[in-house]
Amino acid sequence: MRPRKSLARRLGRRLGRRLGKDMGLARRPGRKEDNLQIRSKFNRFGPLVVIAGLLAGCLDFNAMAQEVPPPYIEPGYAPRFYPGDEDTRLGWVHLASGNYGLAEQHYRRAVEATRQNGSAWIGLAASYDRLGRFDLADLAYRHAIRLEGENYVILNNRGYSYLLRGNIGTARRLLERAMLLAPGDPTIANNIAVMDAGLAYFHGLGP
Repeated sequence: MRPRKSLARRLGRRLGRRLGKDMGLARRPGRKEDNLQIRSKFNRFGPLVVIAGLLAGCLDFNAMAQEVPPPYIEPGYAPRFYPGDEDTRLGWVHLASGNYGLAEQHYRRAVEATRQNGSAWIGLAASYDRLGRFDLADLAYRHAIRLEGENYVILNNRGYSYLLRGNIGTARRLLERAMLLAPGDPTIANNIAVMDAGLAYFHGLGP
């Protein structure tokens, strides 16, 4: 198995190439990261450009991502039992396997069975992310935060959500806050590495 850092770099290069291709921009040798400039370009072309490009090549991207930790962190279960717990468990299985439609169905059943199931709301938000329904993802994340607070799981998952939308500044802030709460977590570290590698490639600063 290849080193995790090398795989994150490969994923980042793929992200960087898609950023340039989907927005009609060429790779820029020698340019440093400029968050304001990047944000203005994403605002101009629309955040859905990036997710559309990623989803268009999702089979290849997901095949590579299987070699590194999944971008989402599975929420822990509360020390109590809810109607719909089995749907919560199955939702994670399908989410981790890339079956996002089935994951959404199970998580939605779980929150309909018990509105206080924070784990199910977190999983439902992640499922909506991967389906490109960021409006619904935001609603689910808000429910989860009311129930669980902004813990490192939610901060990481929301950070990855904003990475998919192309909002690099917000993604970085959320992922760095998650890392402060859970130093050394491999999923958070991998998401930051993929983001940095993608930006480095886009600006011609990486291999």
